[in-house]
Amino acid sequence: MTDASTRAADLLKEHRESIDRLDAILVYTLGERFKHTQAVGKLKAEHALPPSDPNREARQIERLEDLATRANLDPEFAKKFLNFIIDEVIRHHKQHQE
Repeated sequence: MTDASTRAADLLKEHRESIDRLDAILVYTLGERFKHTQAVGKLKAEHALPPSDPNREARQIERLEDLATRANLDPEFAKKFLNFIIDEVIRHHKQHQE
């Protein structure tokens, strides 16, 4: 390998290690988030509250789009990601009500 190729391989390795650490952070963060949404789902079921709150969901999507813009992340991607999470949370909430 040339010096440039060796340096590129080293940089690639560093980027991949950072990506792996960030993936772990994302997984653990989602785990923590779902722990709280499960508690919310149980609370809603105990008090006969609806599993979804469209007004809160709309505010959260708006908030996330703003955060994404400030973080230089595609707001449409952030919106799709949050919608995916919200759909999963609502599914869990409905399970608590069964």
